[in-house]
Amino acid sequence: MDLPHLLILQVAILAVFVSCKGIFPGAESVTLSLVTDKEALISFKSLLSLEPTNPLSSWDQNSSPCNWTGVICNKPGERVVGLDLSGLGIMGSISPHVGNLSFLRSLQLQDNQLTGMLPDQLGNLFRLKVLNMSSNRIEGAIPPNISLCKELLVLDMMQNEISGGIPEELSHLTKLQVLHLGKNHLSGAIPPSIANISSLIHLNLGTNHLGGMIPSDLARLRNLKQLDLTINNISGTVPPSIYNMSSLAYLALASNNLWGNLPGDVGVTLPNLLSFNFCFNKFTGTIPGSLHNLTNIQIIRMAHNLLHGTVPPGLGNLPDLQMYNIGFNYITSSGDSGLNFLTSLTNSTRLNFLAIDGNLLEGVIPESIGNLSKRLTHLYMGGNRIDEYGMGGRPSTAGDVYSYGIMLLELFTGKKPTNESFMGGLSLKKWVQMAFPANVEQVLDPELLSLTDELSQDDQFVSPETQSDCLITIIGVGLSCTADSPGERISMSDVLHKLKSVRDALIQPTLLKRVKN
Repeated sequence: MDLPHLLILQVAILAVFVSCKGIFPGAESVTLSLVTDKEALISFKSLLSLEPTNPLSSWDQNSSPCNWTGVICNKPGERVVGLDLSGLGIMGSISPHVGNLSFLRSLQLQDNQLTGMLPDQLGNLFRLKVLNMSSNRIEGAIPPNISLCKELLVLDMMQNEISGGIPEELSHLTKLQVLHLGKNHLSGAIPPSIANISSLIHLNLGTNHLGGMIPSDLARLRNLKQLDLTINNISGTVPPSIYNMSSLAYLALASNNLWGNLPGDVGVTLPNLLSFNFCFNKFTGTIPGSLHNLTNIQIIRMAHNLLHGTVPPGLGNLPDLQMYNIGFNYITSSGDSGLNFLTSLTNSTRLNFLAIDGNLLEGVIPESIGNLSKRLTHLYMGGNRIDEYGMGGRPSTAGDVYSYGIMLLELFTGKKPTNESFMGGLSLKKWVQMAFPANVEQVLDPELLSLTDELSQDDQFVSPETQSDCLITIIGVGLSCTADSPGERISMSDVLHKLKSVRDALIQPTLLKRVKN
């Protein structure tokens, strides 16, 4: 469970726990109060579609609501303080009668299929601490009078179809710690008044249609750990004050229209960063070397910008790094050793995504690339001026042929070039070469061999000999694509011809025999 969702869960549990300990004085009788809550819940249920599983079958008029699914009371037979119907697959709209649950502390309706608009009566829930409506299909605007829920700690409306602007009134929620409005259709500018919510820890406004500039006032949020403004229409430069928000752990401004130089000391002024995501903008300047001094950082994403210069030293300082993406910029290197920075990444044992493609990098890929993380599943280096992956030489389409050949060998052996068994000069290609062609079955993926055995049993039209010949042809194509010298590599037209012959050998006998039958 990631940090934002864990925080929401903790706050929700705390809110209900505290309410259960509380004593709520009042002249009204306990019985009458519970009747009021019961009527509100029955009215709430009346606007829901619960078929076919009917997860609220326990909501019976003749029983206490304190025994109903998802209902939490502060004490047996007293008041309803929590309603958690998350993930039940319920459909329908939210009844205005929910506003009559005046003792409610936590309302969690996330991960359902609720539609319609948020009722204004939510503003009546002045004791509410947690309001989670995320992952539904709720539409319309955010009711401004939600700001009357002064005790709110969590307001999560992520992933709905909410439109309109962000109400200025939300700034009145001075105790709010989590504000998640991402993945909606919100428009307009980000209200600078959000900076008045000094208790905010998580602010997610990503994936909307927000415009304007980033308010510099946001820097007043001294407790903020997550700021996500990705995938909007925000423009301009990033206010310098944002780079001084030392509490930030997650800073995501990707996919906007932002420009300007990235400050070289961003890793100093943001010492707690775990994730830095500035992809798909128009940032200029060089890669901030100070980012490589953040020993706990996990994600660095700066792809699709206008960055230039070289990859700064220090990549060897990042043991927890999981993603490093600087693709599609104007990053340069020169000489045979121009890619030696990749060697430093062997210390990043959790690395699963590495992209340096689409730059102006030159050099020979170091042999140490085979020692990169065993978790590496995405490696992108194309579109550079890198010497051939084999014996070196001028860049050409033969490099793409080589990549295709490696992909074929990976696919049919089930092993990656970074497999731990490939050490001491042994590579994926050499390992396959040693078995080819006589013992090719020894290097094939066991699951693939199992599949061919099943085909032989289920379909007598394709003989085992034909299947074996086809596999040898495919492996042969892979080896021909990966010849050390680019000039010795097979052309893609010949690759296509050979693979078509394999297809025909497997399909045509079956078709002919079925026609005869």
